[in-house]
Amino acid sequence: MSASDAPAPGLLRQVGLPYFVIAFIARMPFAMMVVGVLTLVVSVRGSLSLGGLNSAAVGLGTACFGPLLGAASDRFGQRPVLLTVGIANGIVLAGFAWLVYSPAPDAVMLIGAFLIGATAPQVAPLSRARLVTIIGLRIDRGRYERVFNSTMAYESAADETVFVFGPFIVGILASFLAPWAPLVGAALLTVVFVTAFAVHPTAPPPQTRSHGMTAGPVSELFRPALVVVVVGILGVGFFFGAMLTSLTAFMDDRGAAEQAGLLYGVMGIGSASLALGVALFPERFTRGWRWLVFGAVILAGSLALPFVSGLGGMAVVLAIMGLGIGPTLVTQYSIGAERSPVGRSSTVMAILGSAVIVGQSLSSAVTGELAQRLGTPAALIAPIVSAAIVVAAGAANLVLSRDAHALAHTQPSGNVPDSRNAAS
Repeated sequence: MSASDAPAPGLLRQVGLPYFVIAFIARMPFAMMVVGVLTLVVSVRGSLSLGGLNSAAVGLGTACFGPLLGAASDRFGQRPVLLTVGIANGIVLAGFAWLVYSPAPDAVMLIGAFLIGATAPQVAPLSRARLVTIIGLRIDRGRYERVFNSTMAYESAADETVFVFGPFIVGILASFLAPWAPLVGAALLTVVFVTAFAVHPTAPPPQTRSHGMTAGPVSELFRPALVVVVVGILGVGFFFGAMLTSLTAFMDDRGAAEQAGLLYGVMGIGSASLALGVALFPERFTRGWRWLVFGAVILAGSLALPFVSGLGGMAVVLAIMGLGIGPTLVTQYSIGAERSPVGRSSTVMAILGSAVIVGQSLSSAVTGELAQRLGTPAALIAPIVSAAIVVAAGAANLVLSRDAHALAHTQPSGNVPDSRNAAS
């Protein structure tokens, strides 16, 4: 990582290097849990369909409780929320690993998977909310845009790195130790590093009570300009789940399902690199167009999947798609951060982070069912559909951004929408 790729120096001085190390490792279990559940269930219970259902249960738990945890962090502060769910999630992850090997019925296993998602610590979105707050309070306006862009690029690159290499680590642990090892490892990482993240001095007080701030109304969370970002990042989650599950089926056909995560890691090579480089893109290459262009790269790569026959060809296609994923995620998170209602940044970031897991989980279930009933060729269609959703949401975002920009130029001063939002 070059100096230009690291967190902005002004911010680095404010929070210190250990913060970024802790925050990076603390988000790893979040990226491992869906894949770890899928790998464990498929390996032990022998059913790709059941593995997909358990992955979906993880996503359902995150969908139900992730945004609530973000809202609780805004209201009560990040520290008490993270300390509570961090310990709970570590216990549930380890307990689920035991449960799969036990004679417990499938329904009990599904409840355990749901609890994994429900207690998942929202480290990545809360880190973004934490840093955006620090930038707004401590970085002068002349450097705000550069520091903000660099920080969003770094945070998204960190997310992309863990979401691609999380499955890679799951593959290594499952292949060389045992199928239960990824979830037990995730449990240990959660207890140690989520706790460290929670007690770090940067943990903000409740947003709705600090600096005399009054939170914006809940209705602002449902503005079309923000909803389209949620749909777009949900599409990326769909792609993660569809790609990994169809790749698992692809490798299962070759007698090596537990090694799918290893091949999946190829996608992270270009993805993380380009995500880090987003801050270097010229301003005239606006966020709206970045989303559309790099989403199209994902779609173009996915269209080649049905024609891949060997491991080498699959690795090439994964590498191509990786070039689009990183910049797309950076762009979506940046737009979401700028469009967050006042005092609800943790809520919005948690919604976006949850959308990735929800999408990953639901598409894992659907793709697993396709693979089970119709075979791998049918499953490989799912990433194409997912990528198409990302592109369609990007196109809708461009239309909404242009409408907002036009409105900003026709309304009298004093009633002008947030120019940052219009520019996105």
